[in-house]
Amino acid sequence: MIAAFLGAQSSTDQAAITLDQAIQEAVAKNLDLVAQRLNVSVAEAREITARLRPNPVLTVAGQTLNLLGANYSPDTPLGPNQLNIHTDLPMERGHKREERIALAKELKSLAELGVREAMRQVIFAVQTAFVDIQQAKNNLALAQGNLQSLERLVGINESRLKAGDLAQVELDRSRVAAFQYRVSVQQAQLQLDQARTRLQLLLGRKLRSPGFDAVGELRRDDITGTPEEIGKRALTLRPDYLAGQQAQVRSQADLRLQLANGKVDYSIGAEFTHQRAWGVGGSSVGLYFSMPLPVFNKNQGEILRAKREINQAGAQKEALEASIAAEVEQALRQYTVSRQLLTSVETDILVKAKSVRDITEYSYRLGEASLVEFLDAQRAFNDATQTFNDARASYARSLYLIDTVSGATVSGN
Repeated sequence: MIAAFLGAQSSTDQAAITLDQAIQEAVAKNLDLVAQRLNVSVAEAREITARLRPNPVLTVAGQTLNLLGANYSPDTPLGPNQLNIHTDLPMERGHKREERIALAKELKSLAELGVREAMRQVIFAVQTAFVDIQQAKNNLALAQGNLQSLERLVGINESRLKAGDLAQVELDRSRVAAFQYRVSVQQAQLQLDQARTRLQLLLGRKLRSPGFDAVGELRRDDITGTPEEIGKRALTLRPDYLAGQQAQVRSQADLRLQLANGKVDYSIGAEFTHQRAWGVGGSSVGLYFSMPLPVFNKNQGEILRAKREINQAGAQKEALEASIAAEVEQALRQYTVSRQLLTSVETDILVKAKSVRDITEYSYRLGEASLVEFLDAQRAFNDATQTFNDARASYARSLYLIDTVSGATVSGN
């Protein structure tokens, strides 16, 4: 899945997209994810640096030069003209270069896992934004349906008022109720616009398209696997947990590097010297060996720091295991509660509320029910449908949450 997402290219910003298309576009263009991927490039640059060897050092010196052009004589207190060309070649010990490269590779692996973790969060955010849009569209349709019902009722009451079959106060009450539902329509439209804007931001679109929409049905499937299997899958696939394991490996590589840095390096040098005075000259070659004496600084502090970081990474890994277990448990609990609520509302409340609303509306038109009774039935139907819309959205979110906490969205399958 992750390979398909990374390879997806969105040539144009579509006006209406499905959830899969939205995820592909977000993985390719989400601004936070684009910035996160640059960490991999930075890590690759550090790996190049780690592979470099120390530069040799060249020293050129001239001594007792006759800057004024005067001739030397045996009585001159200065020595003959001397030219020195000295070269030093540092020799790293303890496999420092190999350990630097190993550490750089581990840092690059951490950066790649950081990208996968950011991708997991982005995908879940897109899925949640998609559910928000569908929920807002359902709420808007509900509000529009309620408004149409009340407007039809107002029209009937106006006709009854003209026929002398209705009091003015009854018409005013129905108009007030219609106005309230008109406000509800505006609020629902605003929530839908805000949800669409949030999704476009996640997709990395800098310009907001007024015709943008996300199309598709809300998820209604069941989860696969037992809670134990989901928990084990999370510890196998979650990038943040894998990053915790990788942090331990990185800390161990860092410790090996610091132990290598504690070993002193040698310098091997060669020098060419040429002297000339009074028409007589000569040249000589010298070899040199130098090394610092490890009396005070043996890199003790960095070695101790690396050891402490290994312990810290282990503690963080244990804490992350407990956190992931809690996330899986909470996600499964949310799934169970959402499923029970959705089933209960759909089978026990929604149909009955609609039936009561329709019967009461018919009775009101015949004059057998009061406006208060109809508005109560309408309010009960609105609340039941709103609860159903919320339950559907909550159930879909719980399914996406389980995929996220288990790492299924970035499993690479």
